[in-house]
Amino acid sequence: MDALAGLLEGPRARGAFMIRACFEPPWSVRVEDRAPLTVMVMVRGEAWVVPDQGERIALRAGDLAIARGPDPYTCADDPDTAPQALILPGAECRYPDGRSLNGSMDLGVRTWGDRPDGSAVMLIGTYLWEGEISGRLLNALPPLLCLPADVWNCPLTPYLMDEIVRDEPGQEVVLDRLLDLLVIAALRAWFSRPEAAAPAWYRALADPVVGRVLRLVQDDPAHPWTVASLAAKAGVSRAALGRRFTELVGEPPMTYLTGWRLALAADALRDTGDTLDAIARRVGYGSAFALSSAFKRVYGVSPQEHRVRVVVG
Repeated sequence: MDALAGLLEGPRARGAFMIRACFEPPWSVRVEDRAPLTVMVMVRGEAWVVPDQGERIALRAGDLAIARGPDPYTCADDPDTAPQALILPGAECRYPDGRSLNGSMDLGVRTWGDRPDGSAVMLIGTYLWEGEISGRLLNALPPLLCLPADVWNCPLTPYLMDEIVRDEPGQEVVLDRLLDLLVIAALRAWFSRPEAAAPAWYRALADPVVGRVLRLVQDDPAHPWTVASLAAKAGVSRAALGRRFTELVGEPPMTYLTGWRLALAADALRDTGDTLDAIARRVGYGSAFALSSAFKRVYGVSPQEHRVRVVVG
């Protein structure tokens, strides 16, 4: 498993919120939906993305931005334009004074705004839930990042522009997969840039010793790994591995292994109907009881409670 694959393992759009937003200046939309991840591609015109904290960014045609929730932000033609609409959790739309806007700005299939031929057109894809492994991805990202068109040239954009307005059977699944591919392509470009602050474990994958151990753990979490067996695979002593791993990753090897196994379990609880016993065996625990004990110790809830929360949420 390469470094990017390890980072992206887990996130899967499922019924993602996707629209084509069309506006004519002046326009401004305040986003308070608390979504974990939103992707914005500027197709035509210009826009500003203004977070409550941090640097604002300007988007021009071809640029892409990713906003990491749950912090709010504003999209507008100009940073000084007052918000005309408020986006809340569940894709609920209101005027700033609280009156409902749902439906009044619909311009067609997955098209929203004040006029379909507006000079500003943006494709927006929003992940509505956060899985545990995607949490590792989110933690690797700044609250707001931008890929300018001169470093971001993705052939998916025109295809997504066509697909987003189609109304055909299975279209949501097609758009979910396109959004996943768009995110992967964007993050591959982002992590190749010097300003990308990748997490410690991601950077450690480049180390000849620690990188090998990380790949062993990621590729086969169900194996009964010990520090001794991992050290033997890496060709170093247990003490040397412990020191080097902790120095580069920020935690000991077995602590990382536990976190990885539990993240996989949490993802399986979200995405499958498998029994807890089956999930436990798949991620390296000898029984459902052992997994449940470790899960509750780390996450504060039982696996069943976690599964119910995901379904309800």
